[in-house]
Amino acid sequence: MSAQGEEELLDYSDSEEINVAPTTTQTSDETKKEGETDKKGSYVGVHTTGFRDFLLKPELLRAIADCGFEHPSEVQQACIPQAILGNDVLCQAKSGLGKTAVFVLSTLQQLDPTPGEISTVVICHTRELAYQIRNEYVRFSKYMPDVRTAVFYGGISINKDEELLKNKDTCPHIVVGTPGRLTALVREKAIRLNNVKNFVIDECDRVLEQISMRRDVQDIFRATPYQKQVMMFSATLPTEMRPVCKKFMKNPLEIYVDDEKKLTLHGLQQYYIKLPEEKKNVKLAELLDSLEFNQVIIFVKSTRRADALNKLLCDSNFPSICVHSGMPQEERIARYKSFKEYNKRICVSTDVFGRGIDIERINVAINYDMPKEADQYLHRVGRAGRFGTKGLSVSFVSSKDDEELLDQIQQRFEVKMQEFPADGIDPSTYMNT
Repeated sequence: MSAQGEEELLDYSDSEEINVAPTTTQTSDETKKEGETDKKGSYVGVHTTGFRDFLLKPELLRAIADCGFEHPSEVQQACIPQAILGNDVLCQAKSGLGKTAVFVLSTLQQLDPTPGEISTVVICHTRELAYQIRNEYVRFSKYMPDVRTAVFYGGISINKDEELLKNKDTCPHIVVGTPGRLTALVREKAIRLNNVKNFVIDECDRVLEQISMRRDVQDIFRATPYQKQVMMFSATLPTEMRPVCKKFMKNPLEIYVDDEKKLTLHGLQQYYIKLPEEKKNVKLAELLDSLEFNQVIIFVKSTRRADALNKLLCDSNFPSICVHSGMPQEERIARYKSFKEYNKRICVSTDVFGRGIDIERINVAINYDMPKEADQYLHRVGRAGRFGTKGLSVSFVSSKDDEELLDQIQQRFEVKMQEFPADGIDPSTYMNT
């Protein structure tokens, strides 16, 4: 391939313009029927739609009921009916509204498992997210015993992947993976994608923004049939990235559930604390002592700081665990799993946990170090207050750059963050009953 990353993008034809107007779903007063109420956040009226209205397979409805889900979120209501029909979908909606369930349910609905044939490929940008998506497939296919799902990512032996793929009895129907490992399997001719019917990219802006990762995606894309469904999802989708995504698609249904300036989380209280760098540890200890929480995630800017802060917390008898990209892959996955299973209540992390990771019990997010950009702030604090529930975020502001970023965040997301109250916060306002 040439170095011209943009020019290398696949396109169906120069004359095939995208002429479908973006579909923006809204929950305005005009669309509510008399007597209906809205759930917190961007959920549709509780009487309007149930998952049964999508005419899903009985096995899927049973699994959905087991998860305790009754009414689809706004993004699920907007996307699932189109997705199960095989239409290409480009969807941007804020964190915590169940975008993963959209492609998991719609691809399982369309799946007719055939031994040795891969029907669905899902690409994401981190190993942890791949692992999580695989678990969602396992959860929703629990009453579909013939369905096999596998996850492929770097850091472990490729030979194990090749063995799994070449055996007809173990070859998965659904493949979830990171671009680098999937590309390696394609180049080694170890994976056969000639029967793929669904091609999905989660957190598509992050996957396609880097030229090297985009080239890997193109290699995988070329190995799949021309006729297939392509779906892409993200919490943040800059305007300049949308044409890049649509180069892979044919007349996609475009769903932008939230106006860009209103990308925020209902039910999440957001505060900041101005303090010098050397006071951060003392203040963090005070917060962990005074706040009530199920689980808390603490974000720092480097792997070195993550290790140091985690050691300090453990030495101070706080039940902490640390996850970052500097540790071996098996260790990262094991720690992620341990935290998700509630073996630890505090996790110190770099931005490796900043996007897409869904751990239900997290209700407090602390920015020990501010992120580098405003969008990353949304992804970080989105770990708390998932699916419209209550949560709390606290950001430490200790430099001029931090103050400038705080201003950018408030402008970008039309949110007014308050200074953390000296007398603390009523736990009932951020703890789910």
